[in-house]
Amino acid sequence: MLRYATPLIFAALGGMFSERSGVVNIGLEGMMLMGAFFGIMGADKLDSWFLGLLVALVSGGAAALVHAIWSVHLRVDQIISGFAINFLALGLTGYLFIDIYGQEGTPTDIPSIPDVHLAFLDGIPFFGDIFGNLNLMIWIALILIPVSWFVLFKTPLGLRIRAVGEHPRAADTVGIDVYRIRYGAVIASGMLAAAGGAFLSIGFVGSFNENMTAGRGFIALAAVIFGNWRPFGAAAACLLFGFSSALAQRLPEYSASAAVLFQALPYVLTLIAVAGVIGRSIPPAADGRPYKKQ
Repeated sequence: MLRYATPLIFAALGGMFSERSGVVNIGLEGMMLMGAFFGIMGADKLDSWFLGLLVALVSGGAAALVHAIWSVHLRVDQIISGFAINFLALGLTGYLFIDIYGQEGTPTDIPSIPDVHLAFLDGIPFFGDIFGNLNLMIWIALILIPVSWFVLFKTPLGLRIRAVGEHPRAADTVGIDVYRIRYGAVIASGMLAAAGGAFLSIGFVGSFNENMTAGRGFIALAAVIFGNWRPFGAAAACLLFGFSSALAQRLPEYSASAAVLFQALPYVLTLIAVAGVIGRSIPPAADGRPYKKQ
């Protein structure tokens, strides 16, 4: 569950910051895909998982910057801009993957993000097996949940992010630079989503395939809505999605049809969240509305 939920947590936290600032980020899927490809390519070419992760963060930030320019300064429709990022990432990563690695695919000896061994948990049944050798990115994702809550609700920066997402005109009146806050939040969301993608390729699977994110960016966006644009709620939704995915991997041994059902469950829950069936979530008041400085 934790392995499947981790990329979703990174992307969901990124989407939360973007939407709290007033910019809808449908492009999370594309930013995750950018992170997955450029992360493994960077780790391969630079022979370092850490440098690969940095390359992934830069690629996600670059994709988010394009989205921010279109959404904040050019004031285009944010949904269309996000989908454009998704298609751009799909085409770019697919072309580069075939051009660089061809039909053979990525090598098998690429440096991967290491696991963190907690020796004091050795020998403890159940908990030792689960938490004793978790991947470093899983721990980072879990730590980022309370950190994101603290930044968003207990710091001046978080207050500014929420202010420009609720009432940008009022925020501008008291001297808050709406454009700068939105640019920063969108770029941060792209880097977080790319970190989730990098975990997929160099922390979990150990390889890259075209469109390997398989809709996880949209699931993360649904988790943000499920969680009412709050870190703990979004993370809980990600764990639910991760649990259904993990369960689907174990079920074929007992029931192939049940396994297929649980594999589809995250996408069904995504539709339910977007439709607002389980409670009507209320987004930030200015979410999706371009702001023009007077």
